[in-house]
Amino acid sequence: MKVQHIIDKYREVVVQLATPYSTGTGFYLAGYNIIVTNEHVVRRNKRVVVDGDSFVKQIVEVLYVDPLNDLAFLSAPPKHEMPEVSLCNKENFNEGDSIIAVGHPFGLKFTATSGILSNLNHVQKNIKYFQHDAALNPGNSGGPLVNDVGEIIGVNTFIIKDGNNLGFSLPTSTLIVTLEEFKKGHAKGVRCNSCANVVFENKVEEGYCPHCGAKILMISDLEEYEAVGMNKAIEELIITLGNDIDLCRKGPSNWQIIEGSADISISYYEKTGLIVGDAYLCRLPKKDIKPLYTYLLQQNYALKGLTFSVKDQRIILSLLIYDQYFDKNTAKGYFEELFKSADHFDNLLIKEFGALSKSDDD
Repeated sequence: MKVQHIIDKYREVVVQLATPYSTGTGFYLAGYNIIVTNEHVVRRNKRVVVDGDSFVKQIVEVLYVDPLNDLAFLSAPPKHEMPEVSLCNKENFNEGDSIIAVGHPFGLKFTATSGILSNLNHVQKNIKYFQHDAALNPGNSGGPLVNDVGEIIGVNTFIIKDGNNLGFSLPTSTLIVTLEEFKKGHAKGVRCNSCANVVFENKVEEGYCPHCGAKILMISDLEEYEAVGMNKAIEELIITLGNDIDLCRKGPSNWQIIEGSADISISYYEKTGLIVGDAYLCRLPKKDIKPLYTYLLQQNYALKGLTFSVKDQRIILSLLIYDQYFDKNTAKGYFEELFKSADHFDNLLIKEFGALSKSDDD
């Protein structure tokens, strides 16, 4: 199977995940009607924000967590068009086999990196992993490792810090066993850290594992996330501007809002006290760029509180506020202006200066 065909197919299967604590990747399995990811991606969460090519961003429930194998299963969006992909349960792999790692590193929308299997029996904490050299980065966790015929052979799980493309993936043989264990329960489940048995919510006995008696925290017992301090103030501001805060959260102290055609990222950097609102607009045109640059510089002189910049050909409209000067009413006015201006300038720059829209880039 051609590599491009594999990548195109998985573009529709791989989903982006976000919680108040982290971001990551998951992939849909039609045979089980669930999304698979890593446990560390969804840890401490009952619900997760999912975003994909065939459905709108929404919140789904966590169905199963497995700290031992670092696996988690999520409910699938009720309306989607994600196709079926195959799990490879064979053991006849060879070192040197070609593989592709698919995911959403650093919050980017879909990347695929190629490499080879370099070790079929890396063991860590009594769990076997495949070692490979396809580049993995933060955000890739939970994505599929795919062979050259388009079958999933592993779940991308961790890397070695400062290692040169040292990635590790849980084999699908372990995933399939876990899927079948989960399927038998017909309820939300957790793997017990003590005895390694899967415990289901309809079988747990007053918070204790029915197999070994160890204390066990079920998914339904998790507390809902509540922001504190400046994060709480920012979230209250986002809500007053008419947004669903659960859908906006994207990792620690980060929020994402879509306003018309503009993609707006809000970040709080506690160490510096800086609150940054970046509206990612269109891209620079291929030619006749000077008039656009001149216009952006003129707007930087005219605008109050907002600034244009360009990074990697992407035009960004930014707002900066220090937390020590944060006043909810004043900040509300600034962010309202950012939201309104972002969509306005995105359309204007495309129409008047030939800037490239997001659809042109895709």
